[in-house]
Amino acid sequence: MASKVVDRCNQHIVPIIENLGYDVLEVEYAKKVDGMNLTFYIDKQPEGISLDDCERVNNAITDVLDEINVTDDAQYILNVSSAGLDRPIKNQKDFLRNKNKQVEVKLYTAINKQKVFVGELIAFDDNGYTIKTSTGEELFFEKEKVAICLPVIEF
Repeated sequence: MASKVVDRCNQHIVPIIENLGYDVLEVEYAKKVDGMNLTFYIDKQPEGISLDDCERVNNAITDVLDEINVTDDAQYILNVSSAGLDRPIKNQKDFLRNKNKQVEVKLYTAINKQKVFVGELIAFDDNGYTIKTSTGEELFFEKEKVAICLPVIEF
C-alpha cells in the first residue's frame, strides 16, 4: 500500500510541487506515533525552505490529494517539510545537493577498525558512495554496508 501511495503521489502531486519551483527530494508514506503520515520533503536552492514555502505547497496540493484519493480513503496526516541541513544522503537528488561537499559516512561494520569516514562526496550511484579524504584518497562504500551518510554541517 505504501509504495502505491508514493507512486501515485510521484505521478500526480510531485509535478504540481515542481511547477511551484521546488525540488521534491522524497515522498514518504509511513506509520508514525500519530497514525499514517504522508510527507513531502522539499528543497529550493540556494535559499532553502521557509515555513511560508511549506504552507504554499500544502495549500497547492491538499485539494488535489483529496480529489485523486491517493490513499483510497485511508486517513493520513499531510506533512510538507524542509529536507533539513542534516538530511541523510539517500538518493540522487540528495547527492546533487551535497556533491563536492564534506560528508560523514558511518558503516555497520568497521573497516580496518574504523566505522566513520569523512571526506568530499564525489560520486553516488545505486551501488554506493565515493568520497575523497583530506589526504586525497578515494574511498568507495557499498550502500548495504553504510548505516548512514550525512552532510558535515559547519557553522
